[in-house]
Amino acid sequence: MKHARSGIGKIQKATGAGSLFSAHPSRADTFTESVIREMTRLALAHNAINLAQGFPDFPCPGELKIAASEAVRNDHNQYAITWGAKNLRDALSVRVKKFNGMDFDPETEITVTCGSTEAMMASMLAIIRPGDEVIVPEPFYENYGPDAEISGAVPKYVPLAGDFSIDEEAWKKAVTRKTRAIILNTPNNPTGKIFTKSELSFIRDLCVENNLVALTDEIYEHIVYDGKKHISLGLLDGMEDRTVTIGSFSKTYSVTGWRVGYALAGEELTARIRKIHDFLTVGAPAPLQQAAVAALALPDSYYHGLAEEYDRKRHILFDGLKKAGFSCELPDGAYYIFTDIASFGKNDVEFARHLVEKIGVAAVPGSSFYHKGGETKLRFTFSKKDETLHDACTRLEKLS
Repeated sequence: MKHARSGIGKIQKATGAGSLFSAHPSRADTFTESVIREMTRLALAHNAINLAQGFPDFPCPGELKIAASEAVRNDHNQYAITWGAKNLRDALSVRVKKFNGMDFDPETEITVTCGSTEAMMASMLAIIRPGDEVIVPEPFYENYGPDAEISGAVPKYVPLAGDFSIDEEAWKKAVTRKTRAIILNTPNNPTGKIFTKSELSFIRDLCVENNLVALTDEIYEHIVYDGKKHISLGLLDGMEDRTVTIGSFSKTYSVTGWRVGYALAGEELTARIRKIHDFLTVGAPAPLQQAAVAALALPDSYYHGLAEEYDRKRHILFDGLKKAGFSCELPDGAYYIFTDIASFGKNDVEFARHLVEKIGVAAVPGSSFYHKGGETKLRFTFSKKDETLHDACTRLEKLS
């Protein structure tokens, strides 16, 4: 799989022709490690500023730290209910109704998972049969291809248009009698694209007409700019029972290491997801589930402030990248800038290595977000302190 083959720092260990592993191949042989996480290790090795992996270098809200500490002290240290502590599922039901406009029964339609990563994997394993096809729009977050293959599916990569809009004819042609699901990520990683109501309606019609399930990764739902609005696909008529809406506390509350996410779906889909989740991870960390309840109690002003903070950071990095010679546009959502590096005369892997080793800034090679292509792209994150971004921009000036 091309999207997982940066070759930046990895040297694959050769296995002899008669070895146990060459004689017994596995699903793991079809993809490599995460390129994004590999870039973090290279950033550490070269003392570079890490604008590759999307985690903040600033603290989470103080209320969450207090709640997590109190949960540990109050002995929330044993298994929670497998599909999530009741008070967290209740709070999620209220929050999702208020923000997304969707009704989910906390007893039968909400599953708390070990991050959105497990939510997507458990959902795919619950829905996919070996040989099914899954439509994956590209560019895409690098996990989706391996997720499909691990579940036994065949990923069908459908390129977005040049402006990252949906090419309806390409999507229609991609659907076959084997197609089972569509993956959608909005706001999108790596592009920052927010899919419009019209585009979501097209996907809805495609799903209904072909009896497909939509798996929607919406973890950046509160990080949107310039008056744009996030719309959940599951809110559209006809999608209530054929959508799994995936969310996480990681990005909204700056706790990427907590690994608390969730999957929202109708009762029939949820019953399947919960069985997979139970045997996959048993449950998310019990004390951090209690802290997540405190996160959901934050006032609306928190979410407005979050978007304003990231809007400022967005402009800091954008201005620095443009000054350094990168071709890019301001994203509509999420906290990444997807750049074109054709003018620098190197492919994405070569240029990413040059940046981390010689300039002291780590970014993600664009080809990790494509099945085929992306060699003229790099992704940078601005989920960092202002001073970190200013420092990175100063280093990048060496390129101009």
